[in-house]
Amino acid sequence: MQTRQRHEQILERLDADRFASVNDLAEALQVSPSTVRRDLQQLGASGELRRTHGGAVVLDRPADRTSDGALEHPYATTAQADADLKAAMGRAAADLVPDGAVVALDIGTTTPLVARHLAGRPVTVITSNLAVLDELRDDPAVDLVLLGGSVRRNFQTLVGALTLQALASISCDVAVLSCTGVRPDGRVVDDMSVEAPTKEGLLAAATQTVLLASHAKFPGTGSLQTTSLEAVDVLVTTTGAPQEALDRVAAAGGRVVVA
Repeated sequence: MQTRQRHEQILERLDADRFASVNDLAEALQVSPSTVRRDLQQLGASGELRRTHGGAVVLDRPADRTSDGALEHPYATTAQADADLKAAMGRAAADLVPDGAVVALDIGTTTPLVARHLAGRPVTVITSNLAVLDELRDDPAVDLVLLGGSVRRNFQTLVGALTLQALASISCDVAVLSCTGVRPDGRVVDDMSVEAPTKEGLLAAATQTVLLASHAKFPGTGSLQTTSLEAVDVLVTTTGAPQEALDRVAAAGGRVVVA
């Protein structure tokens, strides 16, 4: 089993149980405890879990707690940030999708807003984002395809081997991709290894790629490269994104849309 696959399964286990011991993970993954410890060290260093004596727990960030100390849903916390900018980006990205197109929508809190502006239109939407499902589940005009997989409740996504198998069998006109950061050299990155393979599958399935990256994503966070600015067809961003990044997209033959 490859390192990335082990990381996915470790994070899925933590999403479900909130704690996992080294010995339990070693038995489940059929690897040695020392291999699991190395995996936990790497995932801890990238901010995806918190190491404990003998295992690991779900990362509990201070920003994920409400004023009274209760744990708040990470998806809800992220969705509230820059809501107006995300709404504008969602509208701009939806305008890029022609009627009759097959569009794949990535995880994240902006892609459901793309879905909101696709409502009522004759398009096919493919996604592993449960928030997209919530936007379009009752819309008879949209042909909605939900990819299978393991549910990451904290992030409203489906991940894992089933998701990747489904992605390998699809083809779409447009993939709308999210990210957690864009480096000065043009690398588009993400900070969750469990989601990175899904993004790669979307890129492989699409004829055209639209990247959603507000000005706050330059440089943003993340260490896992998923694509580059030179490889995207359209960058949808907001006022304040660095001109060097916009020039990089244009020089590679791409288009920039400032929402």
